[in-house]
Amino acid sequence: MFALGTIGLLVRRNLVFTLMSIEIMLNAAGLAFIAAGAHWVQADGQVMFLFILAMAASEVSVGLALLLRLYHQHGVLDTDSASEMKG
Repeated sequence: MFALGTIGLLVRRNLVFTLMSIEIMLNAAGLAFIAAGAHWVQADGQVMFLFILAMAASEVSVGLALLLRLYHQHGVLDTDSASEMKG
Protein backbone atom coordinates (compact mmCIF):
# COMPACT_ATOMS: atom_id res chain seq x y z
CA MET A 1 0.00 0.00 0.00
CA PHE A 2 2.85 2.36 0.82
CA ALA A 3 4.50 1.63 -2.52
CA LEU A 4 1.23 2.37 -4.32
CA GLY A 5 1.06 5.75 -2.60
CA THR A 6 4.68 6.50 -3.46
CA ILE A 7 4.12 5.64 -7.11
CA GLY A 8 1.03 7.84 -7.19
CA LEU A 9 2.97 10.68 -5.60
CA LEU A 10 5.80 10.44 -8.11
CA VAL A 11 3.74 9.85 -11.26
CA ARG A 12 0.78 12.22 -10.94
CA ARG A 13 1.04 15.98 -11.42
CA ASN A 14 -2.47 16.83 -10.18
CA LEU A 15 -2.57 18.10 -6.60
CA VAL A 16 -5.74 16.18 -5.74
CA PHE A 17 -4.07 12.88 -6.66
CA THR A 18 -0.96 13.97 -4.78
CA LEU A 19 -2.98 14.53 -1.60
CA MET A 20 -4.74 11.19 -2.07
CA SER A 21 -1.38 9.44 -2.51
CA ILE A 22 -0.09 10.97 0.72
CA GLU A 23 -3.23 9.76 2.49
CA ILE A 24 -2.65 6.24 1.16
CA MET A 25 0.91 6.35 2.47
CA LEU A 26 -0.24 7.52 5.91
CA ASN A 27 -2.87 4.78 6.04
CA ALA A 28 -0.24 2.18 5.10
CA ALA A 29 1.99 3.37 7.93
CA GLY A 30 -0.96 3.22 10.34
CA LEU A 31 -1.80 -0.28 9.20
CA ALA A 32 1.80 -1.34 9.82
CA PHE A 33 1.66 0.08 13.35
CA ILE A 34 -1.59 -1.73 14.11
CA ALA A 35 -0.28 -5.01 12.71
CA ALA A 36 2.92 -4.70 14.77
CA GLY A 37 0.92 -3.90 17.89
CA ALA A 38 -1.30 -6.91 17.34
CA HIS A 39 1.73 -9.12 16.76
CA TRP A 40 3.37 -8.11 20.05
CA VAL A 41 0.04 -7.78 21.90
CA GLN A 42 0.66 -4.13 22.76
CA ALA A 43 -1.63 -1.12 22.49
CA ASP A 44 1.21 1.09 21.24
CA GLY A 45 0.30 0.49 17.60
CA GLN A 46 -3.23 1.73 18.14
CA VAL A 47 -1.97 4.84 19.94
CA MET A 48 0.40 5.60 17.07
CA PHE A 49 -2.46 5.09 14.62
CA LEU A 50 -4.47 7.74 16.47
CA PHE A 51 -1.56 10.15 16.07
CA ILE A 52 -1.37 9.28 12.37
CA LEU A 53 -5.11 9.93 12.00
CA ALA A 54 -4.72 13.34 13.66
CA MET A 55 -1.80 14.18 11.39
CA ALA A 56 -3.75 13.05 8.32
CA ALA A 57 -6.72 15.21 9.29
CA SER A 58 -4.53 18.28 9.69
CA GLU A 59 -2.75 17.51 6.42
CA VAL A 60 -6.06 17.31 4.61
CA SER A 61 -7.34 20.59 6.01
CA VAL A 62 -4.15 22.53 5.23
CA GLY A 63 -3.68 20.79 1.88
CA LEU A 64 -7.21 21.50 0.72
CA ALA A 65 -6.92 25.14 1.79
CA LEU A 66 -3.74 25.49 -0.27
CA LEU A 67 -5.34 23.62 -3.15
CA LEU A 68 -8.34 25.96 -3.21
CA ARG A 69 -6.06 28.99 -3.05
CA LEU A 70 -3.97 27.69 -5.94
CA TYR A 71 -7.05 26.95 -8.03
CA HIS A 72 -8.48 30.39 -7.27
CA GLN A 73 -5.26 32.13 -8.37
CA HIS A 74 -4.25 30.03 -11.39
CA GLY A 75 -7.32 28.07 -12.43
CA VAL A 76 -5.39 24.78 -12.60
CA LEU A 77 -4.42 22.08 -10.12
CA ASP A 78 -1.02 21.29 -11.61
CA THR A 79 1.97 21.06 -9.28
CA ASP A 80 4.15 23.07 -11.66
CA SER A 81 1.95 26.12 -11.19
CA ALA A 82 2.46 25.87 -7.42
CA SER A 83 6.04 27.07 -7.86
CA GLU A 84 4.65 30.34 -9.22
CA MET A 85 2.66 31.05 -6.03
CA LYS A 86 3.95 34.10 -4.24
CA GLY A 87 2.79 35.78 -1.03
